[in-house]
Amino acid sequence: MKPLFLNPPTFEDFDGGAGARYQASREVTSFWFPTWLTYPAGMIEGSRVVDAPVQKLDMDACLAIAKDFDLVVMYTSTPTLAIDVETARKIKAQKPSTVTVLTGPHVTILPEDSLRFAAGAVDIVCRGEFDYQIVELCQGKPWAEVDGISFLKDGQAVHTKDRPLLTDLDSLPFSSQIYKRDLPVEEYIIPHIKHPYVSIYTSRGCPARCVFCLWPQTYSGHKMRTRSPQNVYEEVKWIKENLPQVREISFDDDTFSADKRHAVEVSRLIKPLNVSWVINARANCDYDTLKEMRDAGLHHVIVGYESGNEQILKNIKKGVTKAQAIEFTRNCKKLGITIHGAFIMGLPGETRETIQETIKYAISLDLDSIQVSLASPYPGTEFYALAKKEGWIASDSFLDADGHQKCVINYPNLSNQEIFDAVEMFYKKFYFRPRYILRSIFKMIIDSETRKRLLKEGAQYFEYMKKRREMKM
Repeated sequence: MKPLFLNPPTFEDFDGGAGARYQASREVTSFWFPTWLTYPAGMIEGSRVVDAPVQKLDMDACLAIAKDFDLVVMYTSTPTLAIDVETARKIKAQKPSTVTVLTGPHVTILPEDSLRFAAGAVDIVCRGEFDYQIVELCQGKPWAEVDGISFLKDGQAVHTKDRPLLTDLDSLPFSSQIYKRDLPVEEYIIPHIKHPYVSIYTSRGCPARCVFCLWPQTYSGHKMRTRSPQNVYEEVKWIKENLPQVREISFDDDTFSADKRHAVEVSRLIKPLNVSWVINARANCDYDTLKEMRDAGLHHVIVGYESGNEQILKNIKKGVTKAQAIEFTRNCKKLGITIHGAFIMGLPGETRETIQETIKYAISLDLDSIQVSLASPYPGTEFYALAKKEGWIASDSFLDADGHQKCVINYPNLSNQEIFDAVEMFYKKFYFRPRYILRSIFKMIIDSETRKRLLKEGAQYFEYMKKRREMKM
């Protein structure tokens, strides 16, 4: 069978494709590569990856493409399940013989519910990592013999045995080769990362136990599995030689710095290649490891600070104290590594006072850029179980009609509207302070690329805030 790996049309500027870290439209345009879809695509002859939001393909265009394929695979999420099921339904309507498959955390946790919700539209859901499930399906292996899938037969749910987590990551193809083959690399953008960029994984899984984090709890597990440093080196070298326009490589592992030995070994190998790179890091990475990475080309880190309140950090099992985070931030600044800080409003224990505490904390850290998210209790996470038990979930809909994230958490002493409003307040207080404005102006004066980026981000930000205010009216 010839497979199409489809990231279907959703909303304008929707940053929720496979491999993405944010399943909603953002305050500024940002698109992550559909990395998860590229692995099986690279192992199956005749495959194709289509990323409709990035390639600006509407539903009719996607349906026309799908006609030429026997199997269509989509990576879905809790917020986009209904949209993705409707896409599958249209694919089946035009060509009933097409086998439709959904993958991702939501269907992994709720396979039967997902199948029944999508009855007549979706044939199979893959549970967990789906690399070899798709390969075996395309080889014609009977469904009942393919580990790690679920399907309906005569109205009954059939769940084949779980597939063990893949440990030999070196056996997978290079995702970057599929980017070059199928996707417009220049159209992917993350505002705080140099452009053009590509993202790749050097590992899967994360040992951290944050109660809200979706992927380790539902999908890739807490056991960190790594590619060999030599294998990573070979892909970085391939990118440099075959995608010369790329100015930045994002190692988009859940936490690249979690295995310090692996991080150092990769750093030492790729250092002679003289490439610029970015990682997701925890704010407890030590100075020596940061220096090894900086000397090898690391210039920017994405860090989940989450909250400025110690009790909330304990509530969410962050495993990193404020003192550690402050020291980490100082070390990055000493080494000239810039920081994009991630914060979350509405985590367990949030109050009006802790919101102000977190905003002051972010300002005191004086980070280069931030993102502020709404706490979202996705099925399969410890946060979801706690929120269901305590009655904190006010709505089952995570998105509004335009694809923007809604606050579904409502605490007895803090409403979901107050949490929602805190995001805008956070951005204003961080970005509109004199120190940050002056620093931005200075960057604009000395760097034309920074000037263009900041002006574009500013226009997008004001448009986003205008939409948020309209939502409240």
